[in-house]
Amino acid sequence: MSWPLVKLGDIFKITSGGTPSRKKKEYYEGGTIHWVKTGDLHHKYVESASEFITQEGLDGSSTRLYPKGTVLLAMYGATIGACSILNVEACTNQACAAFTPNEKIDLEYFYYLMKDCKSDFVKAGSGGAQPNISASFLKEFEIPLPPLDEQKRIAAILDKADTIRRKRQQAIKLADDFLRSVFLDMFGDPVTNPKGWEVKSLKDIAKIQIGPFGTQLHKEDYIEGGIPLINPTHIVKGNIVPKTNLSVSNEKHATLSEYHLKVGDIIMGRRGEMGRCAIVNEKEAGWMCGTGSLYIRPNKAGVFSEYLNKLLSSQAIKNHLESESQGATMPNLNKNIVGNIQIPVPSDEVLDDFTRLKVKFLKLTETSQNFANEMIFESLSQKAFAGEL
Repeated sequence: MSWPLVKLGDIFKITSGGTPSRKKKEYYEGGTIHWVKTGDLHHKYVESASEFITQEGLDGSSTRLYPKGTVLLAMYGATIGACSILNVEACTNQACAAFTPNEKIDLEYFYYLMKDCKSDFVKAGSGGAQPNISASFLKEFEIPLPPLDEQKRIAAILDKADTIRRKRQQAIKLADDFLRSVFLDMFGDPVTNPKGWEVKSLKDIAKIQIGPFGTQLHKEDYIEGGIPLINPTHIVKGNIVPKTNLSVSNEKHATLSEYHLKVGDIIMGRRGEMGRCAIVNEKEAGWMCGTGSLYIRPNKAGVFSEYLNKLLSSQAIKNHLESESQGATMPNLNKNIVGNIQIPVPSDEVLDDFTRLKVKFLKLTETSQNFANEMIFESLSQKAFAGEL
């Protein structure tokens, strides 16, 4: 089914707000008027702004007051395309395009349509120093406009799907939180070793390998878009975040098999900030340990890697490594320092019990993860606005 395409400028008077002068405290101090910025457009509804202005600020600037039900769209920067509906009367800054309610279009239909168009807005805004789209661009932007009853039907379907998706996401988070709680209960605080487990040196329970050095890897070996090389800066909050420009070719990778990462390895930064660790998952298997890192390959697989990663990331181990690290200008770790870390080793029985519990939870959350998948919702949205629902 094809619907007529109409320009946004034919449906809405598209406006934006402004920023009261920061030099005038009376524009902000004690303010009670919601002043919305693009960083506030996180959820479907804006219930409150992160900042408020006074009546003087409203009167003394180019910002304007919008009614409840106004749809806001981010036009600038990293948030471009973010969209929310005002659930309060509010002002905005100049980075928010405002679409005030009217009888031609259903509010929720329009919200979900703008969400579906985000990739178009991002693409249109790329190319400059700061990505942005303009009100002029939005006025010429065309959207499908079915009859109002059909708009409401589509909005109701998408709203129900979105509600299910969010509930599934919440269920997954609760399951993850519970599993972490069980983990702490079963393993305790590994630093204080309340379970009284046998303590062993890390070198006796794992292989420790420092990344390639010297003539093994040169700066000219780095290419764009090859097999990622993982250095300390690529270990971010317990996750491995590679850079496309720090990678090696398949040929170079093949000559350095000793430094290939495997599932269950723990990669640790050995320079600069101590305690940067992450577990290697299937996605990262085969990537390379960088010169500034080392990997730890436990003799026991599975849950033991999770336990070990938690211990090695703890503040106590971080403090220990900082005190033992070498180097006048930048802290440095070697195999001897890392290998001598003392590790309380849980029993096989405890590890097996947690593994069985984890497998059960993964099965329970598998269906929820499918329903919570963002791509599935996006596919449903695309069908909706193509008239295929």
